[in-house]
Amino acid sequence: MTNQSFVNTKNLYNQDFYLWTQTIAQQLKENKFNEIDIPNLIEEIESMGRSEKRELRSRLIILLMHLLKWQYQPEKRSESWRSTITEQRICIEALLEDSPSLQPIFTEVFADCYQKARLKASDETGIKLNLFPNESPFSLEETLNNHFLKY
Repeated sequence: MTNQSFVNTKNLYNQDFYLWTQTIAQQLKENKFNEIDIPNLIEEIESMGRSEKRELRSRLIILLMHLLKWQYQPEKRSESWRSTITEQRICIEALLEDSPSLQPIFTEVFADCYQKARLKASDETGIKLNLFPNESPFSLEETLNNHFLKY
């Protein structure tokens, strides 16, 4: 590949991302490793990993917030809340199945996600923050257990 081709592929990254991905995939299939836009490929691969971790954290926060709302506002329980709890559990389970290396990260971020869920639950419910426990009343296992809802 000429230096000009590499520059064009690199420019493609900023001009037409989808076409860039298709070009890189084709170059990989054809073993044209010297033509690949390595710096941007590295950036995208690292970004994919960060994205998976962000999704795990986001879904865990939503799940924990809804579990808190479920426990602390029994009079306002709804099928919508139950559905959100189920949906987040299914999606977290799928993330952990697809990427088992996220399991230690799940354990590592659990306490921090609970704190964020606690803040969000307080904001959404109007219940004072100090009325929610400082530490999660739900274990890791309970949080992901499709048959678990505290009443």
